Amino acid sequence: MTIPSDTLTQLVTAVLGAEAASAALTLLALPDLPDADAAMVSRAHGAVAMTVALHHRLLERVPTAAAYAADCRAAGRRILLDHGALRTVILPDAAPTGAIPGGAAAFARILEPLGYVRADIYPLDRLRMTGYAWCHRDLPDSIAQFFVSELHVDRFDAGFAAAATRIFGTTRDPLTPEAQEALAGFAANGRVPLALALAALPSLVAAFDRHHALPALADYETLKAASAEAAWIATEGNAFNHGTDRVDDVEAVAAAQRAAGRAMKDRIEVSGSGRVRQTAYRADWVERAFLGVDGAAVTLTVPGSFYEFIDRAVDPASGLLDLKFDSGNAQGIFKMTASLDA
Repeated sequence: MTIPSDTLTQLVTAVLGAEAASAALTLLALPDLPDADAAMVSRAHGAVAMTVALHHRLLERVPTAAAYAADCRAAGRRILLDHGALRTVILPDAAPTGAIPGGAAAFARILEPLGYVRADIYPLDRLRMTGYAWCHRDLPDSIAQFFVSELHVDRFDAGFAAAATRIFGTTRDPLTPEAQEALAGFAANGRVPLALALAALPSLVAAFDRHHALPALADYETLKAASAEAAWIATEGNAFNHGTDRVDDVEAVAAAQRAAGRAMKDRIEVSGSGRVRQTAYRADWVERAFLGVDGAAVTLTVPGSFYEFIDRAVDPASGLLDLKFDSGNAQGIFKMTASLDA
């Protein structure tokens, strides 16, 4: 890990501004990305810049995560971003979600050109969802992975499907022509001109947000009655659901965070292999608006995003760090946005 390259600094600054970019870059442990050509941006630079900006935006939305980040900064420890997670919806018959592709495909079109490959598929059957792990082909150990989950609307009843279609069918496509041009260039050549990358990156980061219309409260309540995850997507969209610090000992971190008075998950989730251990804060709560029966705005307090911790051991069969996820772990972590008693 090293200091940010000049190219990486320029890219993150294009999204966050100079002061916030400096804070975001100095907080994270960054992979070594030398500037081979100052006029061009590699897909690895683009991927790292996007994840740095997304992590910073997550901290802006999640006060508990921001407090943890401040602790790390004060202790002189950089956060190693293991992965970020987001949730998507796939409507019946794999129909488009408004103006964007259905489900995880909406983000495959961003991740694949930036050098990510779909590494694994994880059934999340208790939640009527599927998870997809995306790992970077160039630097898999040090560029953050993405865990993209997909909620299957056709596994619910007709009333649920109708409410989901009314909410998510209004989704607009946030990708600008510059973003689409940059993604095409990354896909074809693995790099694009710096000027194009600077123009495109704000749009790529903005894709990780809510882009559907304000939901009707009645439709939200219909989703919430059957799926806390669907209700979360109704208010938060495709925003980073959580970011994850890769730590040496997740149990020690959890104990320290409880001692600091922060609301933590009750137990550590351990993978079937025993090599991946995870826990998390409970979601910070946020105020969100809905449309009431008379069309007036109604505000409710609902679960927002959260922050997670993970430790990974070496797989003795390969001698490499185990970068896999675990369906059981994931479904346990998902409960952090369900309710206060999850």
